[in-house]
Amino acid sequence: MLVYGLISPHPPIIIPAVGGDDTRKVGKTITALKQASAELGATKPTRLIMISPHEGHGFEVPSYYLIPNLPADIPVEEILVTQDSYRYYFDLGRTMATKIALEPSRVAIVASGDLSHVLKADGPYGFNPAGPVLDDMIIEAVRRRDAQTLLSIDPQTLNNGAECGLRSILFLLGAIEGSNFQPRVLSYEGPFGVGYMVATFKPSNVS
Repeated sequence: MLVYGLISPHPPIIIPAVGGDDTRKVGKTITALKQASAELGATKPTRLIMISPHEGHGFEVPSYYLIPNLPADIPVEEILVTQDSYRYYFDLGRTMATKIALEPSRVAIVASGDLSHVLKADGPYGFNPAGPVLDDMIIEAVRRRDAQTLLSIDPQTLNNGAECGLRSILFLLGAIEGSNFQPRVLSYEGPFGVGYMVATFKPSNVS
């Protein structure tokens, strides 16, 4: 059964050994990830599925905060985003949910990904007005569990908004479709010009 869902950003700068003093600028994100990690551990998952658009830091950064509250031997299935289609990953999440429902294991899904990379002129990718617009759309859709809105975003906004995590998010939304999972956006910030959102999905009947 599926017991928990999490959307996690993956910038290496949120790891103290990498970010150093700059981690103070991402305090909301770090606090939210610590809260999510504790919640995740409390659901006692026996298997973890993590999907990311990037190898390396896409898996390692969320794991830094999550693994301390998980069993040392918990199996982790890593899914690397390789397809362009957004709907592909929404449908893949739906298919995964069907398989998980037949398992005796307690499964948690982590959707690793950042939002827009063009939020600030002094950021690494500059500013594009589509960036804040896209992030607002994603955040509100996550709050409503509204995958269809995300699947309907026009290609120009997606391209100009320069996101990286939407396919991961759609995978998770596909996995919880039709369920009683309740979304909660714990934090959002973009101090370096890239949007970082932490959001959790908890079912109301998991013990």
